[in-house]
Order: sequence, then C-alpha cells, then structure tokens
Amino acid sequence: MLDVSKLVVAYGQSEVLHGLDLTVAPNEIVAIMGRNGMGKTTLMRALMGIIPTRSGAVRVGPTDITKLRSYERVVEGIAYVPQGRMIFSNMTVQENIETGLIARGESRVPSDLYDLFPVLLEMKERRGGNLSGGQQQQLAIARALATKPKVLLLDEPTEGIQPSIIREMGRTLKRIRDEKGLSVVVSEQVLSFALDIADRVLVIENGEIVHENLRAEVDEAKVAKFLSV
Repeated sequence: MLDVSKLVVAYGQSEVLHGLDLTVAPNEIVAIMGRNGMGKTTLMRALMGIIPTRSGAVRVGPTDITKLRSYERVVEGIAYVPQGRMIFSNMTVQENIETGLIARGESRVPSDLYDLFPVLLEMKERRGGNLSGGQQQQLAIARALATKPKVLLLDEPTEGIQPSIIREMGRTLKRIRDEKGLSVVVSEQVLSFALDIADRVLVIENGEIVHENLRAEVDEAKVAKFLSV
C-alpha cells in the first residue's frame, strides 16, 4: 500500500534521510522507532510532501506521489496526524472534523467516526482548544480519517498523553486497521505502545533503517538499546 524507495531528504546541505527504503502492506501497522533527531519526523513530513525530497520515490498503491503537493497526496490516500496534533483550537470538534471532509467533497461527518471516538460526539460543539491532550489527539485522528485515507501517518501520537488514554488509543488504532482496512505508520519512542499496536517494528538511526522485525520476533532489549540516550 505504501512503497518508499531510496528516499533522500535534506535541509539545505544537511542530508537527513540517506536512501531510505520502506514498504507497508495493506492492513498493516508499522511502528518506526528511534531517538529524537534520528529522522522520524523528517520521514513523516517528506511522505506528506511538507518538505521536498532530493531523490527517491514514494508510491501509494500503484500511484507515484513523489512530485505531488500535500493536498494532492491527501486525495491519493495519505493522511497525516503531526506531532503536537495541530488541531484548530478556536473551531468546534465538529468543525475540525469537517475540514477533513473537504478533500472528498463531502460535508456530513460520517457516524462511524463518532463510533470510533464516542467522546467527540459528546463534545462536538466544544472548541478544540478546550479538550484535553488525549481528546485532541483523538480529534486529530478523526479529522485525518475524514479524508478516507489508504495510509494513515501518526507522528509521536503518545506524546503528552496519560497512560490510560494511550491504551485506549492503541485499541482504537487496531480497530481502525481492522474495520477500515488501512495501513498505519506510527513514529514512536514508547516501546510498550509500539509493541502493543504494531505488526512490524522498525528502528531508524541517523536517517537509515537499522533494525526490523515482525512483532512476534522483536527482541525488546535490543530495540530498547537503540532508544536509549
């Protein structure tokens, strides 16, 4: 569903991703782990077209999206929940979700989104800025799902969220994969969360994938060493 080939990304003369390869199957959750500054957010932003690629290719299914703008990538099936959530704090919950419908030319929030996130239905008239961090994260994911993506990108979704909400988010992400048939890519530093949700775990270090395992085969101690400072 997602195929990244020899991706090179740089900020000016500073190369951050060095020919990175990544594939994600349909209905697969892949966790990309690594310490801060290793390239996780750069990869997410490059996949979304927020920063340009120097070389390489990105495909969603059979479609090459490498040269497309961000909004064109949304139409082709990529949705992105950035680090820090970036919801519209002065808009209501419902209005936030409706911004995700624009890409599909729709105006009514599908009821199944509220089924996934019941708290958002209860708070749909409340301003986004008045929600807790966990509720804002749910809102950001719901807004992304409103675009009806094939691939969902989540950058550090557990940041600043209490453990009980993290567990609930994990259950919801697996439900999204199972019910909507999505591929999900999560960049993450919390190993327990990654092991809870992912079908496959990758480690990125200095802009390259240096370790990869199926969830059932993950050596937790080895991955933890990559994450230690």
